[in-house]
Amino acid sequence: MIGAGVFAAIGPAARAAGSGLLVGLAIAAVVAFCNATSSAQLGAIYPASGGTYVYGRERLGPFWGYLAGWGFVVGKTASCAAMALTFGAYGWPEWRRPLAVAAVVALTAVNYRGVRKTAWLTRAIVAVVLAALAVVVVGALAGGQASTDDFGPLAAGGGCGILGSGWLLFFAFAGYARIATLGEEVVDPARTIPRAIPIALGVTLGVYAIVAVSALLAAGPEALAESTAPLATAVRAGSLDWLAPAVRIGGTVAALGVLLSLIAGVSRTAFAMAANGDLPRVLDAVHPDHRVPHRAELAAGAAVTVLVLVADLRSAIGFSSFAVLTYYAIANAAAWTLPAAQRRWPRMLSVLGVAGCALLAFTLPEVSVLVGGGVLALGALIWFVRAALPSRPTTATD
Repeated sequence: MIGAGVFAAIGPAARAAGSGLLVGLAIAAVVAFCNATSSAQLGAIYPASGGTYVYGRERLGPFWGYLAGWGFVVGKTASCAAMALTFGAYGWPEWRRPLAVAAVVALTAVNYRGVRKTAWLTRAIVAVVLAALAVVVVGALAGGQASTDDFGPLAAGGGCGILGSGWLLFFAFAGYARIATLGEEVVDPARTIPRAIPIALGVTLGVYAIVAVSALLAAGPEALAESTAPLATAVRAGSLDWLAPAVRIGGTVAALGVLLSLIAGVSRTAFAMAANGDLPRVLDAVHPDHRVPHRAELAAGAAVTVLVLVADLRSAIGFSSFAVLTYYAIANAAAWTLPAAQRRWPRMLSVLGVAGCALLAFTLPEVSVLVGGGVLALGALIWFVRAALPSRPTTATD
């Protein structure tokens, strides 16, 4: 969750809403909290790889589980490639594609070795990113240039602008459901998952709020909106230019952290879908030593590598956003069906989560809505065609 999003999203959010991005951040946090509570209570009951793919199947029926899994795998595979290219662009722009491929190969190898290796590297990455964000706050506020005069009115972007900043910042939070997606590899999931997800979300919201306020005080929304590296701009505006390279390093490492967790999440969902026959059965395999879905891991890494080599995925991020909001809407709908004995939070949070996901989804650019809807429709068509085909009879050799 504390990854590349905070380094990139504040600029576009400022372009959409000015200082009203703080209101957008609050809206994003409310929707994310609803989604997080739904994912947390479902993850405690169904601690299996696949996340909402499993919850949708169990609570709403096979089709809705499949649609959630389809949206997650397709959307997050595109996001993986985009994060790899972001890493390459920050690290060495002239060689961004080879560097991106190297990152995908290396992080797939880390995930292949087991979730403990993944968790260890994630802790190291988060430590570096938090240090870089601390540099941003110090650089923005300690240079003597920060002023409330730079803030501007919160309503300058209007309602549509604030909602637009909301969906941009919502995806800076993305990651809280990853704990549930890796449910089979969590120790004592009934206790750990419901505690870990809200705590992680709360910490992340606090960090993002401090960083956003510091950047607005130092640089103002106009300068942030025009920058491709808004946090570095905030540090330079604070008259401490020598700290800017540390922010660049933090953004590079943050992209690696997001890519690491995304590959793990995509592979686990693909593994769960293969186990139910919704993806090729060959992906339904667990390594005997490392205890990870190694074939799904390799397939995810290969798919991301191909996309990195052949596509410019910046235009695909919008459709990825639409698909993932659909994924979370299904999670909220599944949580709404839980009986009172299994419920840890009020049912109204699930209703608010569905409404919030729908609201943010339809404030996306029109092209993103059309492409995202088309990809989901393609997945639904595949489902119904497969369901209409006669099942092959089981034989003794099977």
